[in-house]
Amino acid sequence: MTDLAVSHPAAIAEPIGSGVPESAAERIRKESRLLTAAELTEVLRTAGFDRYHIHHPFHKMMNAGELSKAQMQAWALNRFCYQDAIPKKDSIILSRSDDPEFRREWIKRIVDHDGNDDLEQDGGIKRWLKLAEGLGLDTGMVRSRRFALPATRYAVGAYLDLVSNSSLLVAVASSLTELFSPVAIGERVPAMLARYDYITEDTLAYFTPRLKQAPRDAEHALALVIAWADTPDKQADAVDALLSKCDLLWAMLDALQHAYVSPGSIPPGAFRPREEDKRQ
Repeated sequence: MTDLAVSHPAAIAEPIGSGVPESAAERIRKESRLLTAAELTEVLRTAGFDRYHIHHPFHKMMNAGELSKAQMQAWALNRFCYQDAIPKKDSIILSRSDDPEFRREWIKRIVDHDGNDDLEQDGGIKRWLKLAEGLGLDTGMVRSRRFALPATRYAVGAYLDLVSNSSLLVAVASSLTELFSPVAIGERVPAMLARYDYITEDTLAYFTPRLKQAPRDAEHALALVIAWADTPDKQADAVDALLSKCDLLWAMLDALQHAYVSPGSIPPGAFRPREEDKRQ
């Protein structure tokens, strides 16, 4: 039998590249040069924003008023899985540090989401459930997380795995998507109020405190990352952590797009909207 590769060299295809430019983390590792604090800050802000889910088609449809009430419900229900995991994620990070000063600052994130009964302070989780209720969902169903898309649950699980099994630097750097949260909220809230007549300011109460909390948390995390990433490899790890978090958030919207927009393939066991909500 003739060896095709020997008899016909032209049949051997050239290796196909990814078609994707090298990432900022790859460039840092390749150049093996320690970036200054200003350079690393710029790389994190630029690379993270370029990959942030604000650019996803589902997010753009939401801001343009192009989603049905059913699609908005699916978003709120699935996003709750992520919101519910945030204080768990922050508890994991908190438990990994031996620094009391770090723990005293980081614990604020948990209180922001879980609330504080003594201070009569509602947390982000309660406010997100209020958002879901405002969209016509049963909060018990949302809280159960049973009817979220499988991809949503896997993405959230991957986030908890990331902060559990990586270095503390990577765990903290993964939270830097909060650098871009005010931009997303600044677009989302006025767009929703203007384009969805069943949404009110009360429905969107979750977002108001985040306009102050997210920048505070992001600046704290950024300062830690800049201080801790004292080698080119650690700086690259920090950038990779941020990109990985962006990938998780993007994957969640991919799943929503596939299930509830196009082609509309809802997995077995996942939330199925009412027909009347599909028409709104």
